Order: sequence, then structure tokens, then C-alpha cells
Amino acid sequence: MLLAWGVYPDNLLAQVIPAHKPEVRIGNSARECVSAANWIIPGKGATTLPEIMTHAADQSVILLGETHVNQEHHRWQLQMLAALYAARPDMVIGFEMFPRRIQKVLDQWVAGELSESAFLKASEWDTVWRTDASLYLPLFHFARMNRIPMRALNIDTRLRKQVSEKGFDGVPENEREGVTRPAPPSPEYLDFLLPIYESHDRKGKKKEGDSRYDPDFLRFVVGQQLWDRAMAQEILAALGMHSRGKSPLVVGIMGSGHILRGFGVPHQLKDLGVTRITSLLPWDESKSCDQLVAGYASAVFGIAPFAAETTPLRQRLGIRYEIALEDGGARILQVEEGSIAEAANMREGDIIMEIAGLSVKELGDIIAVIKHQAPGTWLPLRVKRGNDEIEIVAKFPALVK
Repeated sequence: MLLAWGVYPDNLLAQVIPAHKPEVRIGNSARECVSAANWIIPGKGATTLPEIMTHAADQSVILLGETHVNQEHHRWQLQMLAALYAARPDMVIGFEMFPRRIQKVLDQWVAGELSESAFLKASEWDTVWRTDASLYLPLFHFARMNRIPMRALNIDTRLRKQVSEKGFDGVPENEREGVTRPAPPSPEYLDFLLPIYESHDRKGKKKEGDSRYDPDFLRFVVGQQLWDRAMAQEILAALGMHSRGKSPLVVGIMGSGHILRGFGVPHQLKDLGVTRITSLLPWDESKSCDQLVAGYASAVFGIAPFAAETTPLRQRLGIRYEIALEDGGARILQVEEGSIAEAANMREGDIIMEIAGLSVKELGDIIAVIKHQAPGTWLPLRVKRGNDEIEIVAKFPALVK
């Protein structure tokens, strides 16, 4: 049954039942559940890379998750790309980091027609994705070196915001970038998204009480699902890039939240008829074993913490953010562990109103100031935290000779 998202929310609510959380667990509090450099199938036990590669040979889609700012996750992704390419050279790599309209730029990059700096500029990296490009460049160079097609999986942020605010049917069909109606979410996915929703400051959001059946929460859900649906559709299209009559292996590089427990992209792929999907996720040793339940992923790989260099290669504040629609300024979505922002006591949910005395009106305003921040200097910021406005000073370390 097709649901009129955002217009008839009761149709969705009729399908929602209390979520059942599986209790199957690998490991316990007395030991690591996934030790570094080892593979585990959640709910079953240990496996190996050769076994995963044997399984991958018969798959249509491999999804590789990440925490966007974690350097070790990207190193693991590069390792997996190399292993998968050896087994399935008929490969296409899809990236969450690029909207569809950038596809021509990806084609030019893979063909060797753009320099690194020209590629980042033409792909609008600093305004579209904004995470340190050096984390991803090894992946991009791997695709270019081997002439592996790169696929832009995402849609414009503007469309996601429109659907999140108005619901799917609140956006005219000719403005949806060809994205079809997402498959209804599972009850477990609603449980997963609820605390994320409650951390956002949204117009129309309930201030108190249970938000689970709030129409605004359901619009937020379909906004997230639109992201998943768009990526699933692009992956499906990439499967049609036949080589000698055989569909390629499509590897998706995206945030783990779009993959884990099969909630996001796998759910939408199955609705589109793609069933041979393997989800592989990095597992940080510090994570609670309670999260490692059966169905968490096809397999997870243990990642040890990495001690980063004390001096960054270039100036980075260490945040991910978005423009705050109601308040103006830039809302912090994530503060990177060990970053300058964390040391300055910046927090998720803070809204940066001014940076170096300049009002923040666009995403590029913060980037422009950070790029010109000299090592060893202090950066003043005016931040809105709840109902208060506070002054924060971010201290950039001096270069070590």
C-alpha cells in the first residue's frame, strides 16, 4: 500500500507496532566483543576476510559504513575496496558524499581530466560535504588509478530539508529529483530515529511528551528515508552499467547509520528488488557490546583507536554543521573527538552565530574563516546554547618544527 507521507500520517501509524529488540550478543562486558583486526558475524561468531570475499563474489551490492570523521574507518574502507576489486574488477563505487548533479565531475575525475584541487572545487566539496577531504582522497585516487566508475548517490540538501519539513507529498513531483516514494520504515527504525529527532531544533516540534506519533516526527522520518531511497535508486541504476552482459558489483561508501540493522539503504534496496546485499561495518573497540545484536550487519571488523598527530596537516575546527533554519547561524551536528572544538567545549546542538566577529549566514562562512586561521592563534566565537548566548575561544595549536 502506498502511503501519503506527511499528508496522511495515520496510514503510517497503523503499521507501527512496539519494536522488538533482539537480545543476541557477541561478547560481554568482561572482554572485547570484536578485537582489532578480526571479523565477527553478529549473532553467529568469527569469520575471515577470505570467507567474506567468497561470499562477495556472488553479491550485487556491498555497503561499507563509516563514521565520517574517523580516519581509521576510511583506511579500512580503502583496504576493503582493494580486496573487493581483486575479486570483482567489474566494480562501481557509489559515494554518499556527492549529489547527483555532480556526476559529470566524478566522470571527469576518474578519466584523469581534473587535478585534485580542480576536482574538489568542481564537486563543491567545501560546501556540500565539508568533512576534511584528506580523509576521502585515498578512496577517490584508488578509483581514478584503476578507472573504476564513481557514482554520486546523494541528492541536494535543499530537497531533503523540504521533504523533512513538508512531507513527501508536500513537495511537487517535478522537484523530487526523480526519487520515488520510500518504502515504509520498520518499527525498529522509528525507535532508532526518535532520539536523533529529539536532538534537533525543528519548527513544529513538540516541546514535551512522546514525539513518536507526532506528525512532525513522521515528516522527519521520511526526510531521512528520502536520503536512503535516493541512494538505493542510484545503486540500482549503477547495477545496470553492464559489462559483457553482467551487472557490476556496486560498492556503496556511506555513513553507518544508513546501513546498520538493515534500516536504511538495505531496506530501500530490497523494496526495489535488490536482495543480494552485504553490509560490512567497522567496529570501534570502545563501543558497547550491547549494540552488537544479530542483524546489526553482515559482518563487522574490529578497529583499534588511532593516536593522531598532535599537529593537524591543516587548520581544522573539527565539527560537522548545518545552517539553522529558524535561528540563523550554524548548528553543530557533531564534534570530533580530540578536536580543537572539543577542547573549546563546543557541543552538539550549539548554534554558531558569529565567528571572528562575522555573522554566520552561509555554510561557507565558517570554512572561509578557518582556512585563514593562523597556527598558534585564538578564534573567538559567539554561540547560542539553549536560551543563552556565550563566548567561546577556540585555540589553534602552533606548528611544531
